[in-house]
Amino acid sequence: MSPLPGRDRRAVLHRAAPGRPSAEDRVVAVVGGGIAGLSAATALVERGVRVVLLERESYLGGRVGGWPIRLADGSSATMNRGFHAFFRQYYNLRALLRRTDPMLAALTPMRDYPLVHSDGYRDTFQNLPRTPPFNAVAFALNSPTFTLRDLTRLNARAALPLVDVQVPGTYDKLDHVNAEEFLERLRFPRAARHLAFEVFSRSFFAAPSDLSAAELATMFHLYFLGSSEGLVFDVAADSFPAALWDPLGAYLAARGAEIHLGATVRTIRPGGARRFVVDDLEVDGVVLAADVTGLRSLVSASPALGDEPWRARIAGLRTAPPFLVSRLWLDRPVRAGRPGFLGTSGYGPLDNVSVLNRYERESRDWAARTGGSVVETHGYALTDVDSARARLIAELYRVYPETASARIVDERHELREDCPLFPPGGFAHRPTVRTPQEGLVLAGDLVRIDLPVALMERAATTGMHAANLLLRLFGVQGHPLWTVPTSGRWAPLRGLADRFS
Repeated sequence: MSPLPGRDRRAVLHRAAPGRPSAEDRVVAVVGGGIAGLSAATALVERGVRVVLLERESYLGGRVGGWPIRLADGSSATMNRGFHAFFRQYYNLRALLRRTDPMLAALTPMRDYPLVHSDGYRDTFQNLPRTPPFNAVAFALNSPTFTLRDLTRLNARAALPLVDVQVPGTYDKLDHVNAEEFLERLRFPRAARHLAFEVFSRSFFAAPSDLSAAELATMFHLYFLGSSEGLVFDVAADSFPAALWDPLGAYLAARGAEIHLGATVRTIRPGGARRFVVDDLEVDGVVLAADVTGLRSLVSASPALGDEPWRARIAGLRTAPPFLVSRLWLDRPVRAGRPGFLGTSGYGPLDNVSVLNRYERESRDWAARTGGSVVETHGYALTDVDSARARLIAELYRVYPETASARIVDERHELREDCPLFPPGGFAHRPTVRTPQEGLVLAGDLVRIDLPVALMERAATTGMHAANLLLRLFGVQGHPLWTVPTSGRWAPLRGLADRFS
């Protein structure tokens, strides 16, 4: 078996600090059972640490979790917060999932995910070469949104930061600019901008005007120009609990971890017989892997944690605008050939449409039994929440007209506002995994780590790194991390970027 985590021979190994093979009599509280918390808990329990995982919800997985519901027709189902893409370059997340699923059989590939614009443009990532720069050249040549004239008008100098992404160097150069302004500088044709960039930027649940250009550039490096894993991604082949988190929870429990669901942590204070007291639990270390709202609330209620500058950073964290996931159980199928996932632009608040019965077992079984289909719409960065539900469904009828005549057997709508926002100028103030207090660490996609990671992979990576910091404190060997290349792939272009920066 190859020692590499994927197909990219330039993937970068970040070695862990050496130490003893196992901890002795150490207890760590992990606050939050999302990807970051589960990653930290796994890394710790595998080194003999007694882990107590405290999750306020009744399920594991955090924003990628799921919970049981009963449909109007009496069927049982699992609801969640919507579609998630498990890209091949999510090395640390995929390593976490391999603990219980070595072949990643619980994931299934999404062969294509077209991007469509209401003006009639349609782009696809199918059959593109995986290796940069051939992937970018092929995409531009095959895209209907590019013409030869458009290519000659591109501002190559403005685009140089995209081919020399380094963390944190890229943030030093671009974090003061918003993504929309940066895209204007590139002089991309408007339709290409919507399809090739805006669809990606809105995956951060924010409009381009509210997103740091450095975050966009890092994401483009991770998914496109810095990695040869390609833009192919996998999706969960069953509900998130069944496919991913129930097995991992059993894995942790079998190694001695205590998992407490429905457990809201009130306060944390230094002291006690060990190092911290989490409510009434005395522990040697704490991993804070809560979301923005939960982290702010817990730190506010724990005045002895950290120092004032750190507490101010936590208090200053912001959430992205609200988003809505609407799932519809329809009494008839969508047209044959509709993809499992479709990115959209120019359709009002609609950002994408998923046909779950194309890939998820539970939805496929329901559709086979009833002759219907299970369709999901997403609307990110909403400005009009009150009308969002009706508008998403109306736009679905525009994109897939056959759904307009279907009867809605049941529908569920998840309106949330709890994803982290990465605004221009925010990187320098973002809290890091390490805190001013020894034994207290942070993890999650809201946390700064100076590696080219994003979204779920940032959660998994910061969780593992948080565990490594505690293991190092205990004198115990840590776990290696992998990332895509930590700088641009082409030395001549890196030189140009440095010259004109």
